[in-house]
Amino acid sequence: MSSILIKSATVVNEGRTFVSDVLVKDGLIEEIAPAIGKRADREINAEGLHLLPGCIDDQVHFREPGLTHKAEIYTESRAAVAGGITSFMEMPNTVPNTITQELLEDKYRIGAQRSLANYSFFMGATNDNLEEVLKTDPQQVCGVKVFMGSSTGNMLVDNEQTLERIFSSVPMLIATHCEDEETIRHNMAAYKAKYGTDITPEMHPLIRSAEACYKSSSFAVSLAKQHGTRLHILHISTARETELFDNTLPLGDKRITAEACIHHLWFSDQDYAEKGNWIKWNPAVKTAADREGILKAVLDGRIDVIATDHAPHTIEEKMKPYLEAPSGGPLVQHALLAMLEMHSQGKISLEQVAEKMAHNPAICFGIQNRGFIREGYYADLVLADLRKPTPVSRESVLSKCGWSPFEGYSFGSSITHTLVSGHLAYERGVFNAAKMGERLLFKGH
Repeated sequence: MSSILIKSATVVNEGRTFVSDVLVKDGLIEEIAPAIGKRADREINAEGLHLLPGCIDDQVHFREPGLTHKAEIYTESRAAVAGGITSFMEMPNTVPNTITQELLEDKYRIGAQRSLANYSFFMGATNDNLEEVLKTDPQQVCGVKVFMGSSTGNMLVDNEQTLERIFSSVPMLIATHCEDEETIRHNMAAYKAKYGTDITPEMHPLIRSAEACYKSSSFAVSLAKQHGTRLHILHISTARETELFDNTLPLGDKRITAEACIHHLWFSDQDYAEKGNWIKWNPAVKTAADREGILKAVLDGRIDVIATDHAPHTIEEKMKPYLEAPSGGPLVQHALLAMLEMHSQGKISLEQVAEKMAHNPAICFGIQNRGFIREGYYADLVLADLRKPTPVSRESVLSKCGWSPFEGYSFGSSITHTLVSGHLAYERGVFNAAKMGERLLFKGH
């Protein structure tokens, strides 16, 4: 493997910003110093550019196998790398659902062959596969996913006895989608009775309500506290839910952690009038007050991780009437750019962006030797130009679905280079697929 010397970068890492050279050799960061005089196979002049640890996205849906008309591991990992995401953890609601060890390993084989980013895949829990779930190797697999509210696929775990068994017996991280299904069904029935088929996207956050989210999240937290479970609640969408989480402990000591997603930090229910189904997600984008409450919890440490819940659907699917249009959208290509934009707006520091999108996912999941710019760690690195804009058009979208909720917006920054495990996978619009990403490994329980 070739060596790369990054010169005069403005490094953002572990709460500090400083100018430094970084030498990458054999996939690893060999040296970080103000002036490195050694020769390398490739030198990158990073003067005026910011060097951040590659983002680790702990929640994506790349749709392979079975839903490849929407997305593929190859296309979505390319989009991720172009956006500065060097590692991802992918969800089990593909077709077939990833609910056996054999099906889980099938995904890892695809990842090894086709993913430009580093990868891991969640094992899926159902109401009746606990025995299979317990075979999961915590050093080889990121976690177990439990849908405590149905999303895509048929993986709803709604049996309280089953949830008790999962939370009491699974020794590794459990990641949950929390929406109370009974509340949502009740709300949907009421809206259908009133509006028939004329329900509009503006009603989405009222049907998939804040109450539905809090009821499910608080139940998950109570189960985790009762059983000492390592719980990670995904895509917090309400201000009230943030009260469930603690910021008094160091992240490494927390048993219960939480994630916020880009769309819940960016959009609000005021955007449905313009964006409609393009911002239809589960859990729903809710009020501006919820958005501000989530950001506050990100900044004060109650919410630990920022991710995407990247979940593409085709343009044709999203253009259907509200009741038929699926929830989810593509975000990996623009997630880091959106957070850099929020930094430019004075909402979050660059150091916090690196913490929430790289350091903390690595700590939260116990990822081995990634998530930080440290000597001896894998060279998962991103160079960003905070002065060069990135306009978003349908033509510029790299995800297979071919659209973005950010279309028409121009971000003030751009991603110039992305290194994945020491391989320069992306440089100013050009990809190098000569080397695929690597399987993430974990410290285990």
